[in-house]
Amino acid sequence: MKKLIATVFIAASAGVACAGGLESLEDFVKTAKTGRAEFTQVVTSPPKDGQAARSKTSSGTFEFQRPSRFKFVYKKPFAQSIVADGQTLWLYDVDLNQVTARKQSQVLGSTPAALIAAAPDLKALQADFTLQAAPDQDGLQWVVATPKAKDGQLQSVRVGFKQVDKATELGALEILDSFGQRSVMSFAKMELNPSLAADSFQFKPPAGADVVRQ
Repeated sequence: MKKLIATVFIAASAGVACAGGLESLEDFVKTAKTGRAEFTQVVTSPPKDGQAARSKTSSGTFEFQRPSRFKFVYKKPFAQSIVADGQTLWLYDVDLNQVTARKQSQVLGSTPAALIAAAPDLKALQADFTLQAAPDQDGLQWVVATPKAKDGQLQSVRVGFKQVDKATELGALEILDSFGQRSVMSFAKMELNPSLAADSFQFKPPAGADVVRQ
């Protein structure tokens, strides 16, 4: 499950269009330079051999600093961290004591992370995604982002925003991969533009960890 969660996130729906979601996305990218929140993630695999679909739930915390720095810390049911420091994307599996390092420039362009944390502006997103507003649902304004690259594992992403005290907050992220697996992240207790520690997005492999560079 631990590798499944990381793969789905890194991998890597619409009806009548409305403008609200696109406006919310643009506002979020422009105004949310830093942020932090708690999240719950539900990963659902498509049914196989007549069996019902299976879902697995995890939770943790999320921080970002635009552009290109973010951190997901999974706390339950397994400890795992995904950290982007601006140059390298680190994945640390605590139970396996294993670290995987990748160059951000090679993996982040057409990913959900670019939509919510990494991209500096809307123009950068439009270089990698086709963006389309979707109808409001569950109290959120939605955008559907479809990767322009057709050879990746990501099929589509839906991003939901909510308005709180005239500010645009991230509410949900829905990821559908090319295998039909769906990952839904729900965000809570979001803080916009908090002051983050200078070392928030630094990562040093723990002593004795197996480090794999890709």
